Amino acid sequence: MAASVDEAPPGTPAAWFRGWLATGLVEVSHDPAALDGGGWWAVALTYEGQLTAARFSNVRQAPLPTACWPGVPTRVWSSSMDQAAYEAGVEAIRQRIAAGDVYQANLCRVLSAPMPAGSDIAGLAALLATGNPSPHGGLLRLPDHGVNVATASPELFLRRRGRVVESGPIKGTGRTAADLLPKDEAENIMIVDLVRNDLGQICTPGSVTVPHLLSLEQHPGLVHLVSTVRGELREGIGWPQILAATFPPGSVTGAPKSSALRIIDGLEPTGRGIYCGAIGWVDADAGSAQLAVGIRTFWAEGDTLKFGTGAGITWGSDPYGEWAETELKARRLLAVAAEEVRL
Repeated sequence: MAASVDEAPPGTPAAWFRGWLATGLVEVSHDPAALDGGGWWAVALTYEGQLTAARFSNVRQAPLPTACWPGVPTRVWSSSMDQAAYEAGVEAIRQRIAAGDVYQANLCRVLSAPMPAGSDIAGLAALLATGNPSPHGGLLRLPDHGVNVATASPELFLRRRGRVVESGPIKGTGRTAADLLPKDEAENIMIVDLVRNDLGQICTPGSVTVPHLLSLEQHPGLVHLVSTVRGELREGIGWPQILAATFPPGSVTGAPKSSALRIIDGLEPTGRGIYCGAIGWVDADAGSAQLAVGIRTFWAEGDTLKFGTGAGITWGSDPYGEWAETELKARRLLAVAAEEVRL
């Protein structure tokens, strides 16, 4: 049934993912083991590993809550790295690749702007749903717990149906398919191998497969190369083990993951927060879940609105080209947040 305006009034706890609205907050937990209990949980997991899981009592098909969003002018955004710093970071990663320390690493920057007065993150989520529709779009609003997220993520981190788990890493982005390079295919395959290894730690030996490799997906304003990795969980594996083996997502870290994480930590001047983390839901009663990678995602920290953008760096990367990719990924989303783009 359709939700009335007062079912999730501005500023109250709510979650919405692809047509399902959750209200009636029961509890909030930071323990991944809670996701193996009962109930329906909305989940936000920062890149740094801070989990916020909110159990709601009322989940039903409904539109996004109505809320105010005055718009954020594109000119007011500032970046944690300017073009010169970002290109220097790309070159630093290329040198680490030449030294044999890593094969690929994701380099990201975080954009910041003042949160508009009188705004509600649900209003931005509604703009994203129409101006940049995505397969994993959603909202999580927990104002008393510092979690206010609106996402237009195109990327599946983890889907679970019983014992079957699936990931859909994205690597390779362009305005059109003609923009994609051999470097993009190589990068995607490297991350597929990383995700296979991650799932192999928690899945039955021999069950990890790659049903789709290098599929081309169209999204608003750009295209992606997407692969699918699937496996069957071993008996006794729960959410603490799943997240320990797979997080942070391979597509936003690099390969080998441990080396990429160290390099990223040394190059990026600020934490990523929910960007490159995960957001979605877990239905513990049904044994199902869908978590998206926290990209194409806005979040509020106090009076500041944030948005992240980045690119995967390989030996074949051109520093200016990688900077341009981060601009491409951000451009449409910032225009949507400014109310300059609508479908």
